[in-house]
Amino acid sequence: MSTFQTVKPSTLSRDAFVNAFADIYEHSPWVAEKAFELGQDASIDEIETLHQRMSDILLSADHASQLALINAHPDLAGKAAVQGQLTAASTEEQSGAGIHQCTAEEFSRFTELNDAYKAKFKFPFIMAVKGSNRHQILAAFETRIHNPVDTEFKCALAQINKIALFRLLTL
Repeated sequence: MSTFQTVKPSTLSRDAFVNAFADIYEHSPWVAEKAFELGQDASIDEIETLHQRMSDILLSADHASQLALINAHPDLAGKAAVQGQLTAASTEEQSGAGIHQCTAEEFSRFTELNDAYKAKFKFPFIMAVKGSNRHQILAAFETRIHNPVDTEFKCALAQINKIALFRLLTL
């Protein structure tokens, strides 16, 4: 089990806890709020334990809350990235995957896929891009766009939980 390097969750007040973990799930502090409400003990000082708690909260949330959280995520290589409007975590994640190095053709393909994906699924394509490059991301995009809506919704939630773990590991 891994412990946090910069924070000890079990010792935090509600406000400090929510502040520390509010953006683990993109623009969705309600996950951190609910995680705090489940109680503070030393077990949540382990990254995997807090991650499991937060993952369970997301997976047990109602469909509308899950969809709102999915929709809080930016498009990969989308307008928010180009205009510098991503959260710090999203900026780092997309840069780490080399998305900022897209050729004009790759950027155009991302735009086409983002538009087609959102038209089909009514939410943005979600992928935990850490450890991937822009070519792998485009390949995943091109494969997953053919999934049924319910499969892709579940995939988006799983990818969001993976992103959350990556974010927790940085603390």
